Amino acid sequence: MKKEIIALAGLALICSCNMEENVLLTESQLPYGAPQFDKIRTSDYMPAFKKAFADGKAEIDAIVNNPDAPTFENTIEALEYSGNGYAKVAAIFYNVNEANTSDEMQQIAEELAPLENEYSTYINQNEALFARVKAVYDQRGSLSLEPDRMKLLTDTYKSFQRNGAELNAEDKKTLSELDEKLSLLTLQFQKNALASTNAFTMNITDSTQLSGLPGFIRDMAAETAKEKGMEGWAFDLSAPSYGGFMKYSDRRDLREKMYRAYNRRAFEDEFDNTETIRQIVDLRYKKAALLGYRDYAQYQTERRMVESPENVWNFLSRLADPALPVALDEVAQLKEFAARNGFEGEELMPWDFSFWAEKMRVAKYDLSDEALKPYFRLENCIDAIFSLANRLYGISFKEIDVPVYHPDVKVYDVSDKDGSHLALFYADFFPRASKRSGAWMTSFQEQKIENGVEQRPFISLVTNFTKPTADTPSLITHDEFVTMLHEFGHSLHGMLAKGRYPGQTGTNVDHDFVELPSQIMENWGYEKEYLQSFAKHYQTAEALPDSLIDRIIAAKNYLSAYYHMRQLQFGNIDMAWHTLTALPDMPVIEFEQQAVKPVQVMPTVDGTLSSTSFNHIFAGGYAAGYYSYKWAEVLAADAFSLFSEKGIFDAGTAASFRHLLEQGGSVEAAKLYRDFRGHSPEPEALLRQLDIIE
Repeated sequence: MKKEIIALAGLALICSCNMEENVLLTESQLPYGAPQFDKIRTSDYMPAFKKAFADGKAEIDAIVNNPDAPTFENTIEALEYSGNGYAKVAAIFYNVNEANTSDEMQQIAEELAPLENEYSTYINQNEALFARVKAVYDQRGSLSLEPDRMKLLTDTYKSFQRNGAELNAEDKKTLSELDEKLSLLTLQFQKNALASTNAFTMNITDSTQLSGLPGFIRDMAAETAKEKGMEGWAFDLSAPSYGGFMKYSDRRDLREKMYRAYNRRAFEDEFDNTETIRQIVDLRYKKAALLGYRDYAQYQTERRMVESPENVWNFLSRLADPALPVALDEVAQLKEFAARNGFEGEELMPWDFSFWAEKMRVAKYDLSDEALKPYFRLENCIDAIFSLANRLYGISFKEIDVPVYHPDVKVYDVSDKDGSHLALFYADFFPRASKRSGAWMTSFQEQKIENGVEQRPFISLVTNFTKPTADTPSLITHDEFVTMLHEFGHSLHGMLAKGRYPGQTGTNVDHDFVELPSQIMENWGYEKEYLQSFAKHYQTAEALPDSLIDRIIAAKNYLSAYYHMRQLQFGNIDMAWHTLTALPDMPVIEFEQQAVKPVQVMPTVDGTLSSTSFNHIFAGGYAAGYYSYKWAEVLAADAFSLFSEKGIFDAGTAASFRHLLEQGGSVEAAKLYRDFRGHSPEPEALLRQLDIIE
């Protein structure tokens, strides 16, 4: 059973239709059983889900009606392996819905919400099923279970408790209703955020308004305009377009226009998310209270490394207190630089920050994205990341021709050092209107061993990098390359999985541990020996000069305290919303402003906010969990210090870290980390790495 994930699911529909031709449920004839994207039609999804729900219900019934006494094998293990059909269909549907959605897909997602909730309720609130689980749990001391099995037993029992198994009938019904409403609202939030993001385009037809923009930004904007049927140049709110404009445009008035558009997404427009937020927060609190928790943050953190909201607040404070004065000093230095170099505004505003930060970085380090991008051709970066994985872990990648869900996607067969198949790796790099913003890793299939047969994973990495143009290949910034390393770290976590149970493999770990494999990979992006191995000019093949590499390394912690505090602001917003026990008697925008005030570095801009487009906490899995990015940075800073000490390609250290990756969630995260590093990490490790403290 996919424990916390299954809480998003539902059942009670019996589909009598003939499913023989539904490609989503038939066995794939492609290499390794890869998804048959070329044959999947949107109309296939709902019938496949209904059949999967019916099959899953029958599997649960078989466990409940087993005349034999409950055992680990016939109850806990049987439950863990149930619902394979649902897992298969859901993994394909929801991942495609995020990366290549359509109105029809979004409609299906809304129609699925009550059905999945029904399925979840059938499992999580099944009294007879819970009685069998509890019977096994109560005799755990005499079962002599192996560690991964004991953890599965404990996690399964706790999952039932956290999903209302011990509630009375009336409260179970209430919980089911809350979950159904929440499922629909989070879908609506994501839909609104995407629609609002796509609704804005700034079309420029006067070339004088492009002042300051380098050629690669202009070329990208011209391509965007062409795609949208516009004349001239078009800038939208996708990461490459928005970020590039804010960093380089000399036109302060247009930067302000872009900034306000980006930071007013899904706010006071036709896709407004303010009421959606209030409903989500209210329902989450009611769910937590019904289950016996003080607030939703307490419910969420109970099964994480951090253990409690109080520990989260303390952690955020330990990171913020020494960093805030450093960040304020960084902003003061930026203001002084801007004033010396022609800034005539009364106050440096957020839409000025990226622009002047880039100019000061160039002045201080003689380093600019425009100078670096030619050395970071996307294809070379892909090869470099594959080579890094090979050098550390002995794995290799070979592109293969299998069907994909969009022509931009490439697929690689991943092999271990002995030549055995490890995974399929799907790479989807370019923005489009049907893809949500950002970068992420996910999976179309997870690793497991069932009936002695191992199923290897299908891993996907999705980004929004600059597309190639007619004259120029896709060139990415060094920051984007670091983002690529980050998501590839998650991908390695999935690809190297080595366990029995799907709920314990790959990234199925404590939420505040899941970012460690990704955060640690970022460090290689600042290692000279590694950068020298691949960074070459796309036109001349000239290697990235040592002088530029030295400047990249020197600039690693440029404005680090400011960016550190920016992440803590998001953490504060998240915790403020999810430690509420009643809806605030103020507008959403005012509540957010109060939440960030203690950690604020730049001036507040009236009418702007983050909450209404904050997918991570209102439509993703980071509710009361955004702190985990910083938590994992602490882990990664401490963990990478071992690589720094032993050598960044040290075989022994890499083998030890690979073991950590392979274990997934089969071992408690704190123990897994201590086994690798030899001690528990401290927040000061990160502050030292960022040069915030000595």
